[in-house]
Amino acid sequence: MTQSTRGTRGMAVAPHALASQSALAVLREGGNALEAMISAAATIAVAYPHMNGIGGDSFWLIHAPRRAPRGIDACGAAARAASIEWYAARGIMEAIPHRGAVAANTVAGTVSGWALAHSLSRKWGGRLPLKRLLADAIHYAGHGIAVTASQAVNTEAKRVELESQPGFRATFMPGGAAPAAASVFKQPRMAATLGRLARAGLDDFYRGRIAKAIARDLASVGSPLVLDDLKRHRAKLVAPLVLEHPLGTLYNMPPPTQGLVSLLILGMLDALEVGMTGPASADYVHLTVEATKQAFAIRDRYLTDPRYMTVQAQDLLAPSRIRELAAKVDRARAAPWGAGSMPADTVWMGVMDGAGRAVSMIQSIYHEFGSGVVLDETGINWQNRGCSFALDRSALNGLRPGCKPFHTLNPALALFRGGRTMIYGTMGGDGQPQTQAAVFTRIAVFGMDPQSAVAAPRWLLGRTWGRASDTLKLESRFPAGVLSALGTHGHEIEILADYDEAMGHAGAIVRHPDGVLEGGADPRSDGCVAAY
Repeated sequence: MTQSTRGTRGMAVAPHALASQSALAVLREGGNALEAMISAAATIAVAYPHMNGIGGDSFWLIHAPRRAPRGIDACGAAARAASIEWYAARGIMEAIPHRGAVAANTVAGTVSGWALAHSLSRKWGGRLPLKRLLADAIHYAGHGIAVTASQAVNTEAKRVELESQPGFRATFMPGGAAPAAASVFKQPRMAATLGRLARAGLDDFYRGRIAKAIARDLASVGSPLVLDDLKRHRAKLVAPLVLEHPLGTLYNMPPPTQGLVSLLILGMLDALEVGMTGPASADYVHLTVEATKQAFAIRDRYLTDPRYMTVQAQDLLAPSRIRELAAKVDRARAAPWGAGSMPADTVWMGVMDGAGRAVSMIQSIYHEFGSGVVLDETGINWQNRGCSFALDRSALNGLRPGCKPFHTLNPALALFRGGRTMIYGTMGGDGQPQTQAAVFTRIAVFGMDPQSAVAAPRWLLGRTWGRASDTLKLESRFPAGVLSALGTHGHEIEILADYDEAMGHAGAIVRHPDGVLEGGADPRSDGCVAAY
């Protein structure tokens, strides 16, 4: 698709078309943006199981006209039993493994985010019951989905490290092999779990019959999580971080996410007058990459569970701090670059309704298929977000019982001068703030429409899901002169295929002052924009 999708009464974008369509169906029935997002979130948890699921975490940005934006932090904390000593007693001294029960060490917060969003939807006049919002997901889990090429390829690529994990082979490799693209894939236990949540309420995940089943299965495989950890968990409303930009006010999530990084990059690009370049030029890519390096240095110095931070994240967005960082950027030479963060996979989705209410949301299990542990009674694939903790007391993200892990997840929102609203985001570890910068600047600074901005050639410095190298990766669609100039600047370049999935699955929706909605979905994904 080369043209943006347009509508006036409601719009949804997701990296799987079934999720966009679930959201649109809810909007057509009179549901609001929050209700539509819950439906999309449930559907994509079933339809894109290698990317996300109810065994993971989520973060939401929510906006209604004339109201201050708010965020939902649905991030689970480390188990109370999870300590450096707990790992040492099991012979794990250097780093938490990425797979297995010892990586399944944080509470899954996603369902609590749905619950808080459902409660908030009532304040927007919401009336649809959970049974309706989860209906599509329950059907797809029980009757099956058509396997995407992404699921098939990633199952095969990760089978060596995953097929020995409890429950993985039986769940995700029916017949002992990765499911073929376009084959039917069923998850009957997930259908039963979602059905129970629809009947008993989402709190059952943490304090009911499902919680008890989860705790039994986690104990049986050797996870440190127990029922009391689930009972302690609740999603919470938070104030987003704010960047005052010449074009408007930009919002992103506070720690433990890297929302600060995304805003810092955009602040620096404004200070560097990136609008004087072009949306596919070497100077544009170079300045954004160099701003990214400066922002990542701030991330790696300060960002962790906010209870343990030494500075206020909002203070790091002061104009004077941003100008200082921008001044460090060399316009002609690439700065040295070391290792980035761990690769990650995720889904970003956006919904706007006819009243102009907007939801920007990310849902994740961290690595492809998370820990790889699938719980026997419920069919839940548990995340491995806690493998990002360091087994070093002096480390910024050192493991502490009950501590929240650092998250790459950061959904974005922009309120422009003149009345436009934009929600945007992507999946992909280190790639998230970089792709957000590309999407924002291409739409807001260079005037591209959302579909063109999302589909345009992208770059990525460092690691993302499926790619662990720290090179500057560029799609081959960039002109040869751009690639040559970036090499001259000193970047270590790696060329990827056209529309390479490693660049992430981005999306954006813009609402214009006259109520027209305009959206773009990533051709690198299985998604679409659905509107009416």
